[in-house]
Amino acid sequence: MASRPFTLRRTAVVFFLCVATAIHADRADAESKVMPVKIGAIYNLTGAQASLGRPSLNGSLLAAEQLNARGGVLGRRVELIAVDGRTDPALIADETDRLVHVPGLSAIIGLSDTTMVLAAAPVTEKARMVFLTSGATSPRVPLEFPAYYFMACFGDNTQAAAGAEYAFSTLGAKKTYVLFDATMDYTVLLSRYFKERYVQLGGEIVGEDTYDGGAADFSTQIAKLTSLAAPPDMLYVASGPDDIGGLVKQLRDAGIDEPIFGGDGYDTPLLLEIAGAAANDVYFTTHALFDPMQATPRQQQFIDAYQIRFGTGPESSFAGLGYDAVNLLAAAIERAGSAKQKVVPDALESTRGFPGVTGTIGFAPGDHIPEKDVTIVRVEDGVRTLAAILTPQEVPPP
Repeated sequence: MASRPFTLRRTAVVFFLCVATAIHADRADAESKVMPVKIGAIYNLTGAQASLGRPSLNGSLLAAEQLNARGGVLGRRVELIAVDGRTDPALIADETDRLVHVPGLSAIIGLSDTTMVLAAAPVTEKARMVFLTSGATSPRVPLEFPAYYFMACFGDNTQAAAGAEYAFSTLGAKKTYVLFDATMDYTVLLSRYFKERYVQLGGEIVGEDTYDGGAADFSTQIAKLTSLAAPPDMLYVASGPDDIGGLVKQLRDAGIDEPIFGGDGYDTPLLLEIAGAAANDVYFTTHALFDPMQATPRQQQFIDAYQIRFGTGPESSFAGLGYDAVNLLAAAIERAGSAKQKVVPDALESTRGFPGVTGTIGFAPGDHIPEKDVTIVRVEDGVRTLAAILTPQEVPPP
């Protein structure tokens, strides 16, 4: 991946995205107009979540640079202060605490996993600062932190319901075997929501098993699956990005050739890099597919800009989520006419119909999860292809 170099000092990466901008016409609070609009961004650039975090940070950087090229926000440049959480919840909590104490910080964006965001959200809630997650999909976190926590992505109950409906109705999979990582909040919830909607549709769960994230050998799980009297129509495997490639390969090597379905944890280059041809007939729900052959005009502009800036197309939908998070926050600040921390929550909650590259984003009063369409991707002959874009007919409650 070609990108501009950056320097790590401790765990913080600070990007000063500074270009000359004109001072906003409104001269009220003149001193603040010369100060940048500061946005914190915490992503896992190293560790097991790096394949999600790096594209998300790239998307965030691109959005901030484009904003500055257009004159910034409220006539002020955007300064993105980016921190590496290293896929370590304790470190994420510490770094979030440092960010909330940065003078003049408006809000924080970032993270792509529920376990990780649960380390950051208590800190920002206590500090009364918005945390806008770009990719952590648990619909339960906003219930626990209702005042200052927002999502730029859909919830796991939405993507699981979409997957269940597509599998049951389009693939005709009436019997499914469920396997999930028991160590991640994301995978536990995702599999639960899938089962709930799938059974409601009339599907049958013919077996269930778990594994521990980071495992290298899935022979025990495979033996249990192959001992079934009859094979299922499909496997639903809820996995994180670091496990899914190896897991799919071992399943296929064991002669299990039924379709494998999962969530946005599959939306990583690691799936094809590790599984290779074994990933054929794998399906997953995600936020967008940035395929130049099927992109909307807005998505194509993003793809082209990302290619120019980083020397490669967007690696996954998480690049688009990072891009949308910065632009969503910037639009709210513009509407409010202020970048002060205290006005951002109400400004963000008033968002309606924001046109993101991962879909239209808006919040209902008191509901900090946007209703967004779900993209379903199929891997076919080593290529990720668009299978469907749909809104589930019914979604399990959080």
